[in-house]
Amino acid sequence: MAGIYEPNDERAKEICTRHQCKRFSTLDEMAEACDAVSVVVPTNLHAAVAVPLLKKGCHLLIEKPLCVTLEEASQILNAASESQRIVQVGHIEHYNPVMSSLEKSVISPRYITAERLAPFTPRGTEVGVVLDLMIHDIGIVLQLANSPVERIDAVGVSVVTKTEDIANARILFKNGCVANLNASRVSLKKNREIRVFQNGGYLSIDFMEQKGHTVRIDPSAPGGIIKEEIPIEKAEPLAVELNSFV
Repeated sequence: MAGIYEPNDERAKEICTRHQCKRFSTLDEMAEACDAVSVVVPTNLHAAVAVPLLKKGCHLLIEKPLCVTLEEASQILNAASESQRIVQVGHIEHYNPVMSSLEKSVISPRYITAERLAPFTPRGTEVGVVLDLMIHDIGIVLQLANSPVERIDAVGVSVVTKTEDIANARILFKNGCVANLNASRVSLKKNREIRVFQNGGYLSIDFMEQKGHTVRIDPSAPGGIIKEEIPIEKAEPLAVELNSFV
C-alpha cells in the first residue's frame, strides 16, 4: 500500500503505523502517487472523492453502493469514460467463495429467498437499508435468475433513521422465477442466508459462515431425500475482491 487519505488524525496515525505507509495530505497528492485507489468513504462522499481521482488518472474500486443518486453515479461514469479508467463497484459478496458453488449448482431457479439482518450501527445510514444491505442480495438474485425483471412489490419502514431500516421486496422475473428478499439493520442478530429452490431439490447457503448444503429428491434414499454438505474452501472476500481489481 502506497498510502492513505484520511481526515481523522487518530485513525490515520493508527493505519499508517500498522501498515508502514504514507498519509497523503490531499487527494491530488494521492493521485500523483497512485495508479489505483480503493474508495471507502461514506456513500454520500463517493462522487466528491472519485471524480477528482479519475480526472487525475487513477483506476478506482468504489465500495457499494456506487452513489446515493443516479446523477452522482453519472458523474463518476462520465469521468471514468473521459479518463479511460476502470471503475469497479465493490459488490463483495460476488467474491465470497460460496458464490462459485451457487453459480455451479443453480440451473433453473424457481424460487429464491434471501435474508440479510444486522444490528443497528450508525455506519452506512446515509443511505437506506436497500442500498446498504439488500443491494448485495439484489445483485446475487439478478445473476442467479438470469432473466429480466417483470415486476417488483416492496415495502420499507423507517424505524430509527430518516430512511428505511427494514425492507422486503418480492421480485418476479420474466422466466417465472420469484425472489423474496428481506433486509434489516435493526435486528438483534446477524444473518446472511440465501435459499434457492429448483426442480429436484434446493440449496441453502450461509454467506457469513461460508458454508451450505443441498437437499435433493432421491426415492431410493431413506425419507426420499438426500442432504449433502457443499465443500467450500473459505477465503476473505475483501482480499479476493482487491486481488481481482488489481
